[in-house]
Amino acid sequence: MNGTKIKLIGELPKLNNPIFIEGLPGVGNVGRIAVGYLLEELKAKKFAELISSHFMPFVLIHQSSAVHVLKNEFYYWKSKDQKQRDIVFLIGDSQSVDTTGHYEIVETILDFLEKLGVKDIITTAGLSVQTKEKKDRLIGAVSSPDVIKKYEKIGIDFDTGSKVGTIIGASGLLLGLGRYRDMNGLCLLGETSGMPEIPDPKTAEIILKVLVKILNVKIDMSELQVKIKEMEKFMSKIQKVQSKALSQMLAEEMGKGTGDKEDLKYIG
Repeated sequence: MNGTKIKLIGELPKLNNPIFIEGLPGVGNVGRIAVGYLLEELKAKKFAELISSHFMPFVLIHQSSAVHVLKNEFYYWKSKDQKQRDIVFLIGDSQSVDTTGHYEIVETILDFLEKLGVKDIITTAGLSVQTKEKKDRLIGAVSSPDVIKKYEKIGIDFDTGSKVGTIIGASGLLLGLGRYRDMNGLCLLGETSGMPEIPDPKTAEIILKVLVKILNVKIDMSELQVKIKEMEKFMSKIQKVQSKALSQMLAEEMGKGTGDKEDLKYIG
């Protein structure tokens, strides 16, 4: 397979003024944990999968001996209350391992969101900080200053410029490229001292509580810790294999004498 494709499961849902919530893996896996738990509690329905040649070239083998291809998954939830909005969720196993792939995957996602009528985007990410500096707060980055007015009363710190220089990966690109499609974007950055292979459940819970406020939904938080442990095992397996594969790829490239030493890490 070349490139990036989205495969529908059934028909494209008809949604009313949907809002998009992204929760892909990244530092501390805070977005993946928060969004994954939220869509499970709301019993959101899976309706599409994104696969890409820019994910690592391996499959995982389950205990049943069935293979698992790395992918991102789209879910939707339809509201039953006029004070709520329909929601499109995106979670996944991985982000791109190369720069070109990040752009290609995000543009493919945005094309898909346009078909669904999405105009508002919320992404999630971990902001790596020193342990002593870590605080129980969320920092907000927006696609344009006008978006701040919409979310300023929810307890998000929008004094971002002095704290965040860059957002690497889908969490930032969805906002930046979404602007050119007239989509309003908010990125929720949770401060974490973790790395991708070390989940940060406390920061994930902070993100989750803010998402619940924004979306005006009610969920049961009592099973959060249990779900985190289940998710941790699966994500840890993926990340260990990816790390080994990246090391091997870099070693092979250096062995060819190309001189290229590209940093293949991702944050998002």
